Amino acid sequence: MRRRRPPIRPAAPAAVLAALLVLPACGLLDGNGGGAGGADGGGVVATRTPVASPATPTSAAVAPEIDGVVATGLPAPWGLAFLPDGSALVTGRDDAVVRRVVPDPDGGEATVTEVGRVDGVAPEGEGGLLGIAVPPGDSPDHVLAYYTGPDDNRVVRLGWDGAALGEQTPVLTGIPKAGFHDGGRLVFGPDGFVYVATGDAGVPENAQDPASLAGKILRITPEGEPAPGNPDPGSPVWSLGHRNVQGLAFDDEGRLWASEFGAKDVDELNLITAGSNYGWPVYEGRGDDPAYVDPVVEWSPTALASPSGLAILDGSAWVASLRGARLWQVPLVGDRAAEPVAWFTGELGRLRTVEPAPDGSLWLVTSNTDGRAEPGPDDDRILRLTLS
Repeated sequence: MRRRRPPIRPAAPAAVLAALLVLPACGLLDGNGGGAGGADGGGVVATRTPVASPATPTSAAVAPEIDGVVATGLPAPWGLAFLPDGSALVTGRDDAVVRRVVPDPDGGEATVTEVGRVDGVAPEGEGGLLGIAVPPGDSPDHVLAYYTGPDDNRVVRLGWDGAALGEQTPVLTGIPKAGFHDGGRLVFGPDGFVYVATGDAGVPENAQDPASLAGKILRITPEGEPAPGNPDPGSPVWSLGHRNVQGLAFDDEGRLWASEFGAKDVDELNLITAGSNYGWPVYEGRGDDPAYVDPVVEWSPTALASPSGLAILDGSAWVASLRGARLWQVPLVGDRAAEPVAWFTGELGRLRTVEPAPDGSLWLVTSNTDGRAEPGPDDDRILRLTLS
């Protein structure tokens, strides 16, 4: 049984800032991993985040503005990774197609073409063709993708000739799958290794089992072997105790952050360190237990967030929220955070992915055709955001 987070003590030295927010009734269905228990009507709720210091700003240093629509009509887009030329590869969760999005230099709508289909994808629930990652360098000859197959989740290498996908080769297999909690985000770290986010596959105990690849963040070589320097040299496990991580991003100091779905109470933003245990299912949110690492930021209830994609740009973490239908900005101060700020609440629907673009903007991907919302005529879309 999961133990509830102890009550917050107002006099505790590590103060917790209660940012009172009014949650409008948005009529959206429950987001991925967001548990049906959080009320989705109106009312006053609290977002809790540790304060870095009394001088920490409690408002956004920059404001995102929608600077155009990059692309429309994308079916259930999930992962997005930029190529060296500034175009991007976008995965379709349900149709297993990878599309290339080439921006219009005059600011109009991008050119979208299919560049290949990933073999063996078995879409079900939250599973399907999920994350995609482009290796560093000016002329990559392959990309990596994460998908749900008939028997497992897996990472594969896909040949890339600059115009189309080529040969498909398994890199890491045997990640437990389910209709829910499949994780799926991939990112190359500044060390050149690949970081893989997995979910607990609906079995909470997986997250605490060091022998299971579920409920973990994994660190592997591009060939799929445990990366040198891992806590257990024979294991790809980098951190454990995760329920369902769908956002991974590195900051300018090379630190890894992750966004994570809660069950019915608390969503999380975590700073990831090697070998650390983030508590699920012993704790949802803070445990104030030295055996586990507490989140840097919590959102409660899960109707406020259900966070998927994560990007870090201009000193803030940007968190794309599904059920919450808003983009959260979390100003970062060292290893702590200032008060989160919500943008575009209820204006764009469910938000799946956010990525920094080579030109300094953010690309924000909606998720209204994933079966949990009423899509608009142009959904799903990629929007370009500039920071001012």
